[in-house]
Amino acid sequence: MRLTRQTENTLRDYMRVSHDTTLPRFDVMAALYRSDKPVKMSTLSQMLLVSNGNASTVVDRLEKDGLVIRMSGQEDRRVVHVSLSEEGRARFETLAAGHATLVDRLFAGLDADDLDQIRDLLHRAEAGV
Repeated sequence: MRLTRQTENTLRDYMRVSHDTTLPRFDVMAALYRSDKPVKMSTLSQMLLVSNGNASTVVDRLEKDGLVIRMSGQEDRRVVHVSLSEEGRARFETLAAGHATLVDRLFAGLDADDLDQIRDLLHRAEAGV
């Protein structure tokens, strides 16, 4: 837990200082970037393991900044889909490159076998929860 908190705090500070953004904004953008089509807001919430309200708050800010586009569903106008704008995709790629560089630096003391072992242990522990 301590390693998780330290890593998240380092990433949170990096996003704030280097890119004037937040880790939750990065997480939303990452989820949308991985999708090849617009995502329902309810699906986005599930992907991020957050409430619909939390996801909506972050999406509101991203939309205001022109990084996200919201669309009403064609069959059901109550359903809202969201996707990254072109500007959002470009911005995320910049953020992701810096994020990856920092994560690589944080875990540089571990080789591929170490990382594989950690991943396997975490998957085993998760299966028991």
